[in-house]
Amino acid sequence: MPHTMSRMGDVLAGFHAVWEFESDSVLIRFERGIRTPKLFQALGERRVPLEAIAGLTLTQGKRGTVVLRAVPRPGADPLIEAAAGQLKENSDPYRLVLPADRHTLAEYYADELRVLITDDGTPADRFLVAPPQAPLQFKAYDGKASFDGRTVSFRWSWTGASSAKWKAGDQSFPVTGLSGVEWRSPEALEGHLRLLRRDADAGQPAQPDQDPAAVVFGLGYGPVHESLPFAAAVLSAVRAAGPSPAAVPAARRDPADIAERIRHLGELHKAGLVTDEEFSTKKAELLAEL
Repeated sequence: MPHTMSRMGDVLAGFHAVWEFESDSVLIRFERGIRTPKLFQALGERRVPLEAIAGLTLTQGKRGTVVLRAVPRPGADPLIEAAAGQLKENSDPYRLVLPADRHTLAEYYADELRVLITDDGTPADRFLVAPPQAPLQFKAYDGKASFDGRTVSFRWSWTGASSAKWKAGDQSFPVTGLSGVEWRSPEALEGHLRLLRRDADAGQPAQPDQDPAAVVFGLGYGPVHESLPFAAAVLSAVRAAGPSPAAVPAARRDPADIAERIRHLGELHKAGLVTDEEFSTKKAELLAEL
């Protein structure tokens, strides 16, 4: 009886990952270890439905290896959508690097998968690969970002945040008020995570360090394995929330937090970074939140 992919549990092991083939999906389990890319360790494992795969390639790799790669269907994976082509090759979760002597075996599985893939060339109308699960957080250069599944929060740091962000205060953004995310890799210049708001009239500043809806990265801040899964989870929640933003009541602030913000605002005022009018206005806004 000919072998088919319908038998669950077939496994192809490579460097840093193992692919387990099932009748309707490929389960990718990433190994843990000092040589495994940190993004893979953060992801742990991912189940990729066959309908999320547009095709497969098998190419020669470096130093006696071959590379089996699943080509994700556009719009099917929030992680790939958020990355927007910025992932380095060795951090691509759809690449399986194998010893060259497994070329024939890899070719066999690639052929088996191609028979089962029915991609028609159109982008997916919804995400098919599950996003990283909230809660998630990471430390950026100018603040701490956190996401609980419904709201993205930015808490500014004393040393890194611009005066514009300090004057705006810590921020909370329900996903229902967002239209998407903009992730720029920390491995490039001007890396940042910006939340795109549905209110087009709001007019977001061009520079992320001046935008209260953005956090900026830096050396050791917002690394790919922390900020990209965060961006993917937010993007998936935004898409799931639908086109109509819902009203969310504002939460009451902690009095101790308000007092700390007023103290820091006073320091900015004394340093000449905040005008008398700005100081009075912002202080009144903070007191009104008590």
